[in-house]
Amino acid sequence: MKYLIAGLGNFGEKYASTRHNIGFMVLDTLAGVSNISFEDRRYGFVAGYRYRARTCILLKPTTYMNLSGRAVNYWLQKEKIPVENLFVIVDDLALPFGTIRIRAKGGDGGHNGLYNINQVLGRQDYPRLRFGIGGEYGRGSQVDYVLGEMDDQEQEILPARIEKVIGAVHSFVTVGIERTMNLYNKR
Repeated sequence: MKYLIAGLGNFGEKYASTRHNIGFMVLDTLAGVSNISFEDRRYGFVAGYRYRARTCILLKPTTYMNLSGRAVNYWLQKEKIPVENLFVIVDDLALPFGTIRIRAKGGDGGHNGLYNINQVLGRQDYPRLRFGIGGEYGRGSQVDYVLGEMDDQEQEILPARIEKVIGAVHSFVTVGIERTMNLYNKR
């Protein structure tokens, strides 16, 4: 069984520690604990590892957030991975910081990365994990907020929350989306 785990973000040092890059941060941590490293490949930074007899392909698209669908679609096709084995990790302004919400399918919720994936794949029925980044910004400051650095309090709780997301990824590849939602969507 093969799985594509796509963490959305924007590549480059300028964006590395911004709230919008939570998908990249999760995959960087996962690669670190798995003792693997990313290679610069077509449409993204890619790494692979085995977890309990499953092959996991990690993808950090280099197409920028708004064109993530191109990278996701390419790697699904290249690795012959069915869309139900895709797991997308994105930031979410509507959830309090550190909250995770896992769904088997759904709309884009105003997230440009999910919007583009939905458009390119022509469907919305793929698993995704939304990582709450909060919505503490003034009117007209949304872009500055999502592309801003995390504050001290957020940075303090981030490692434990990323660890929980990694647990959810491993749960997804071993027991499936339904059981993973039951385990990780608790308040």
